[in-house]
Amino acid sequence: MTTSTPAPTSRVLRTDFQRAVAAYWNSHQRDPVNLLLGDVDRLYHHHYGIGEFDRSVLLGAEETRTERVVQELHRLETAQADLLLDHLGDITPQDRLLDAGSGRGGTSLMAHGRFGCHVDGVTISEYQVGFSEDRAQERGVGEAVRFHFRNMLDTGFAEGTFRGVWTNETTMYVDLHELYGELARLLGHGGRYVCVTGCSNDVTGLRSKAVSRIDEHYTCNIHPRSAYFKALAANGLVPLDVVDLTAATLPYWELRAASSLATGIEDAFLTAYKEGSFHYLLIAADRI
Repeated sequence: MTTSTPAPTSRVLRTDFQRAVAAYWNSHQRDPVNLLLGDVDRLYHHHYGIGEFDRSVLLGAEETRTERVVQELHRLETAQADLLLDHLGDITPQDRLLDAGSGRGGTSLMAHGRFGCHVDGVTISEYQVGFSEDRAQERGVGEAVRFHFRNMLDTGFAEGTFRGVWTNETTMYVDLHELYGELARLLGHGGRYVCVTGCSNDVTGLRSKAVSRIDEHYTCNIHPRSAYFKALAANGLVPLDVVDLTAATLPYWELRAASSLATGIEDAFLTAYKEGSFHYLLIAADRI
């Protein structure tokens, strides 16, 4: 396998906030929820799920309930990744895709499996890079799916390298104008950007205790909904589809909250979504 030369940490992590975020994800490498769900099929995600869950998983034998819940939660988070990939449009094996904030690499591997093209993932967590590379090697696709210790705000890739780029629950860690400037540079004209994110209600979200709790828990900075569209427009990215997934993600959180996998943050998500201070959006935009 041909590997890229790792970038110096000082070049990738440029601010105290970025160093704090990287430290958070490096220290949460044993996150039981992410690892348990990924163990189902060796596709490890760092995002949440959509769709109704099978209520029968909460019934039946107590000794196998956790196993049933794990499989169902993983099915829902894989459904979320599938929906994101659906919005990338017509991708050929000759194209190249970028997963900006790739986590443990699950969506990158799914993208290669679906489209047969080269996929690059970037993350500021060195642990996540190593974990993802191991999964790509395990699947025998290490030459086609590669992961890099790089900052999504300054990836180092050449202009127009990618036909499609996505961010999946990662934009709350960065300045949107900086991010979309870089992603617009990386996309050729007509290239597609897809975002799935949680965002606050411009009217009530900034005053919501539930949204503040989510921010604090994940060491992030949730943006208001309007900020996405302002930053997209300022960087030549024109929304093609905007899908409100708020109602679709509630079952995922309800199932987690009712299971032994609950971490304590579930009530904040459920409250924020139900009170309308928080939204879960998919945005697909074209580079003009």
